[in-house]
Amino acid sequence: MIDTASLRAEQVEKAKAVVKQDRLGFDEPKWIAGADVGFEQDGKITRAAIAVLSYPSLELVEYRVARVPTSLPYIPGLLSFREYPALLAAWERLTIVPQLVFVDGQGIAHPRRLGVASHFGLLVDVPTIGVAKSRLCGHHDELEPFAGAVSPLIDKEEQIGWVWNSKARCKPLYISIGHRVSQESALFWVERSMRGYRLPEPTRWADAIASRRPAFMRWLAAHPEKNVDEG
Repeated sequence: MIDTASLRAEQVEKAKAVVKQDRLGFDEPKWIAGADVGFEQDGKITRAAIAVLSYPSLELVEYRVARVPTSLPYIPGLLSFREYPALLAAWERLTIVPQLVFVDGQGIAHPRRLGVASHFGLLVDVPTIGVAKSRLCGHHDELEPFAGAVSPLIDKEEQIGWVWNSKARCKPLYISIGHRVSQESALFWVERSMRGYRLPEPTRWADAIASRRPAFMRWLAAHPEKNVDEG
């Protein structure tokens, strides 16, 4: 039987270690990564994809995909424990070490302030930003219907992130501190990693790799020497 109370207590303790100020280690990064996690075989396998992009060109230069047996069933609020083993496996295969990682998921915009972006950031001690496609907790003012509209995401009188319209006529993104990044810098770096799509380039490429979308297949055809074994 899974001791969910202990896992929640662990989240509370780990959340205290999250650094919510800029300790980036760079003025401008050379490498930015995106991370995406999904599940295969009816949830038995956890798949993580990490895409490394050069900055400021935002061109894909390396990727890794890891598949590991899923160690925890889906439990609301405890998703990071389910996802981080595959993320670590993919991270350990990289030959280029990113200086900033965008994670498709929550950072501190979590009831116990430890979503997967914060949990993973603590484990690898790299600046991370949570870029989620849906809200887990908190409330915000209604956004104006144009690209660039933004509102603070508030929970229990604390700002836990931003709600940001990355593109007109699309649902907003929920951006939050992962680790070693301030609120202002989290939004700043996401804004500067856009290329006209709803998602910033790092997580857009991670999703394309994980799902083997046409854009990624075209990239592979143009860079056959960078085709790597996945497992």
